[in-house]
Amino acid sequence: MTALSGLAALGEPALAVADPARRLLAVACADEYGDATTLGLFETGARPRLLRRTDCPYPVHALAFHPSKPLLAVGIGDYDGGYHFEGQLLLLGLDNGTERAMFAHDWGRQVLAAEWLDDTRLRLHLAPHDDYKDDAAHREAHVVVLECPDWVSALGRTVPDDRLRGPRVPFPRPDHRSADHRSADHRSADHRSAARELANRLLDPPDRRHHR
Repeated sequence: MTALSGLAALGEPALAVADPARRLLAVACADEYGDATTLGLFETGARPRLLRRTDCPYPVHALAFHPSKPLLAVGIGDYDGGYHFEGQLLLLGLDNGTERAMFAHDWGRQVLAAEWLDDTRLRLHLAPHDDYKDDAAHREAHVVVLECPDWVSALGRTVPDDRLRGPRVPFPRPDHRSADHRSADHRSADHRSAARELANRLLDPPDRRHHR
């Protein structure tokens, strides 16, 4: 099986991020309903191949390789359709195949974006807990910075809910029919287009095409 055929078996690329130093590519793939709940980790380079598949309980919204450690931060979550924004921060071990859910609360929080600021600090954009009397919850997010001296050895379910509080900022997204819905849809389409382009470029490099 080629890397591209492995990608096709996972679904349609919706979000992708590369780690050139480690020659790795993470791709969140959507099913026929548009939910990107399947994550593929690929080795790139001269002989690209699928290393690992992870089926997530919620759609993937964020992928971030740790700047120096063999870790991938995966932000997942969804609106339950009536009240809560549920989700989780997953840490995937790239060298040992481990998977840790970090939020202590069972429902967690919907993670909308994740970025490593340095080796110890991870910045997250989180949806509010719920939208009770809060229509803006669908177009705003809380900004939170989590800090840990060693994320590789951090235990799962150790981030309490009170550490997920932070200022609210605009964060429109295509899960609500608001004035911002159309622009958020465009950004989502742009992300999917960029994911397809990156995956095709790294999993089917020109030198491999030349030798086929």
